Amino acid sequence: MDEKNLVTCYRRWLTFQQQARLDREHHGARQRLEESKVSATRMTEAYRSMAAKAASEGASYRTLFLRDHGDTALACEGWLFVRRVLAEGGSTRVRATLLTTFTLEEGRIEPGSQPAEKVTLEIFDQLNIDRGMSSVVRVDRIDGDRDTRFITLLDAVRGDLRRHMR
Repeated sequence: MDEKNLVTCYRRWLTFQQQARLDREHHGARQRLEESKVSATRMTEAYRSMAAKAASEGASYRTLFLRDHGDTALACEGWLFVRRVLAEGGSTRVRATLLTTFTLEEGRIEPGSQPAEKVTLEIFDQLNIDRGMSSVVRVDRIDGDRDTRFITLLDAVRGDLRRHMR
């Protein structure tokens, strides 16, 4: 194998390693969320806090989400700038800007190398009949049909991405 192919294969392997790590991290975070029995009301409060910090300090929060690829959902990583939380008619929607920083197709994406996307998320309680009729909070994108199960981490915050969030 020549050097160029060797380096290309190595970079592809690193991308797959990162994908596997993100899949495990998303699964673990989702499991902890289910075990803690967080409600949609508490999740809404968290997003309101993120919106307040975004407005006052320009805070963006690390987020993991699933992107459907046919019958397989793969974890992606990005930074979410929460602009507004709207509660109307029994549903709670979050208007935000998403700066994606990792997908399997692209690998690691440097902030600013691709445009940020405006997204609308919905927060809701989902009935889980597999675990004895319990409810589980979900945050899904409603203006795109491929991105689901957003998990935004409150302890991973950056204030330097605002210029990329236009």
